[in-house]
Amino acid sequence: MSEAGMAMDEPARLEVDRLLDDRGTRIIVCCGSGGVGKTTTAAALGVRAAERGRKAVVLTIDPARRLAQSMGIDSLDNTPRKVAGVGGDGGRRAGDGGNGDGGSDGDGRAPGELHAMMLDMKRTFDEIVEGHTDRERAEAILANPFYQSLSAGFAGTQEYMAMEKLGQLRARDDWDLIIVDTPPSRSALDFLDAPKRLGSFLDGKFIRVLMAPAKVGGRAGMKFLNVGMSLMTGTLSKLMGASLLKDVQTFVAAMDTMFGGFRTRADATFRLLQAPGTAFLVVAAPEPDALREAAYFVERLAAEQMPLAGLVLNRVHGSDADQLSAERALAAAENLEEGGIVDQESGKAGLRDDDRSTPDTGLDVGADTDAGTDADVDEITAGLLRLHAERMQVIAREQRTRDRFTSLHPEVAVAEVAALPGDVHDLAGLRAIGERLAAGVPAGA
Repeated sequence: MSEAGMAMDEPARLEVDRLLDDRGTRIIVCCGSGGVGKTTTAAALGVRAAERGRKAVVLTIDPARRLAQSMGIDSLDNTPRKVAGVGGDGGRRAGDGGNGDGGSDGDGRAPGELHAMMLDMKRTFDEIVEGHTDRERAEAILANPFYQSLSAGFAGTQEYMAMEKLGQLRARDDWDLIIVDTPPSRSALDFLDAPKRLGSFLDGKFIRVLMAPAKVGGRAGMKFLNVGMSLMTGTLSKLMGASLLKDVQTFVAAMDTMFGGFRTRADATFRLLQAPGTAFLVVAAPEPDALREAAYFVERLAAEQMPLAGLVLNRVHGSDADQLSAERALAAAENLEEGGIVDQESGKAGLRDDDRSTPDTGLDVGADTDAGTDADVDEITAGLLRLHAERMQVIAREQRTRDRFTSLHPEVAVAEVAALPGDVHDLAGLRAIGERLAAGVPAGA
């Protein structure tokens, strides 16, 4: 048995197409540590869902903007934009010639649509202000320096606004599937913590402390204000001097009627994430750090009673020649390099012996040329064998890493996506990723 075949019992296979086809699934959240392919996975799921009849929207928070490039959109912003060439808009459909005329595809499914957008954190915050206050108060808040700093860079604001935007998309009910690409945080858990954290910040003791100076006044007021200032971190430290006190008081006074709404929406969004119509996909690479964080996230989702669909394991290596182990490949390479692959007395080795040419024929020069050619072939073959050995060692290492995760969480279904030779830059590449996701096992490459 090869190294690649010495794995533990295979985990349950994540059936991605069944998940996408289930009309009861309204939200898919792709989460995981940074650099594991969350954005590509979310985009590929969106393309495949649309071409299987869903009206889908992909919400990405990826600052690299690779999603827009892959989907052929010049730029993504805070407004969903339709992706041309997918689903009922010229996608790969049978039954209507792919002309997007509204007919069903070959298996009776109605044509789908795909929209995509990129979260604009500050604009989302501005929309909340504009939607929940009168025009005069909204203008005062938007112009406030403290608000501008808070909305642009306060710790957790991006994650919170991603949840706000998710709630807005779900409330509009324009799409039957929302796919969320979570922020590239240092810890994937920030995505779950942010709504509660920012909601508590805007609706807790902190705000009451900041309101105290205006209500109490005098020395007592300044004492309360000093306590409030000691609690400020991050963005607030960038604002100095007397203007800070005035800006904060003005901000708090203008936002007073909105604070309860932040907590209410944060709680509602958290309940939405726990609802049966939501499915979490933990995305990871077959590397120890990524799978350790994936295991931690699986445990956190279980603790929060959030529905986990499974694990997407990206960039998995495979081989069509896995019957040749690394050890055997290395041994064969060494034999070729040392000239000892077979009996030197006869057979193929005899073809490499100097005495295969006879002086009587006068072909000594030709024999030397043949010997040189054979040596080149041997060198190339040995190099290929060593490359194969390295590949098999990588496969074995990835399987051991995956097996450690599986032993901790045998209940988690897994879809393995084969590593590609390059990055995905177009719809064809996203379709290829979608097909590999649906297959759920790495293709030999």
